[in-house]
Amino acid sequence: MNEKQISSIIKLSETLNYRAAAEELFVSQPALTYQIQAAEEELGFAIFNHTGKKTSLTPAGEQFCSTLRLLQRQYRRAVEDGQNFSSKYSDNITIGLPFRSAFRYLPEAMQEFMTKEPSISITPVFGINVMERYLQGQCDILFGFAQNINQLSETITYPFYKSRIYVILRKDDPLADKKIIKAEDLKNRELMVGGGSPKPLYNAQQSVLDMPGVHSFNSPDHDTTLVNTAAGKGIALSLGMLNDGSDDFAWIPFETDEKLNCVLCKHINDKRKAVTSFIRILMDIQKKHEKELW
Repeated sequence: MNEKQISSIIKLSETLNYRAAAEELFVSQPALTYQIQAAEEELGFAIFNHTGKKTSLTPAGEQFCSTLRLLQRQYRRAVEDGQNFSSKYSDNITIGLPFRSAFRYLPEAMQEFMTKEPSISITPVFGINVMERYLQGQCDILFGFAQNINQLSETITYPFYKSRIYVILRKDDPLADKKIIKAEDLKNRELMVGGGSPKPLYNAQQSVLDMPGVHSFNSPDHDTTLVNTAAGKGIALSLGMLNDGSDDFAWIPFETDEKLNCVLCKHINDKRKAVTSFIRILMDIQKKHEKELW
């Protein structure tokens, strides 16, 4: 189905009158009738009922037109976005991160880059599937963990930072005033753990679980952990990279040598200087904020 057919169907569904729809589309009634019939033949079902001079939507046509209107809006938005992009930018660099807090100074890096390269856009992409998108060529730069990235071929890897491990507490917790918390400080506490923790975090959790009287219960994700912490159900060990900078909880460093090595990487065949330049900016800003982060 082409755009002319889509416009014809949507307009007729709104007016339910061939003459009025044709006038609004600036076409003849025979031309409109032809577009509708051709679309129905292609789709294999009737969109409209015709009873005498009355036109109405079939049940299938009602459902179809509802979806078609949404698709038309999305299509027009995509065209407008493309036109706006092409008029302002000559290139685009996409960076994939699993979550925003993995590098919460990304906006600062984008601003610095755009002052140097105003014709190149930076597009952040977030989600647990960014590794897959990177492998499919949909991301130019990927934030990831060294243990996973090292398995990728055709990739250049840049050491980024090492994420420390913290104890997340309510601010009124007696331990919240400590500068550093040791495993023995957590005796007789309720510790939240989750499946699939990276090895450094898992090792740190195990060191606490070896303490007398420590009980554990499952918390499936970080947001649930924060809610449980706020409710006083327990405490948790977490990677500093999950700290979004809010002032709702106390994040106290945990005494351990365990750290998670985080890296940036790009495709080896991507020779664009702008990609390397943006990676360097990210790394420089990380160093500037190193004492505040992770």
